[in-house]
Amino acid sequence: MSFDLLVLAMSQSADAEAVRAMAERCSSPRDHVEGDPDERIIRFYESLRTRFPDFPPYPEDCPWMSMPLAVGIDHVSVCLSFSPRSTPALEAMLELAAEFDLIVWDPQSEEAVVPLVGAAETT
Repeated sequence: MSFDLLVLAMSQSADAEAVRAMAERCSSPRDHVEGDPDERIIRFYESLRTRFPDFPPYPEDCPWMSMPLAVGIDHVSVCLSFSPRSTPALEAMLELAAEFDLIVWDPQSEEAVVPLVGAAETT
């Protein structure tokens, strides 16, 4: 089993409806905007893939169910294994999202997580 998460480059003051709308746009190739990548997304992705590679050779405890990770100008989309091996990757994602001022969207629960340094807060 697996679950998906999107990391979005948008203001942490955005309301849940704005986050949902951006997540839907980022998930649809036909609706997605093009342009210059958001620097926060670049730094997030590079930091995450340094810890948890999404390219060969894959470690045995790889948390990703789909690789490479899907990266757009304003988001990173991941499909995580629903197992204990995904916990360190999820913790790293929340830590890095807080560091780079990003929002995490959980499409399964339709909740936005605004990671704060040392904690996570749901909107």
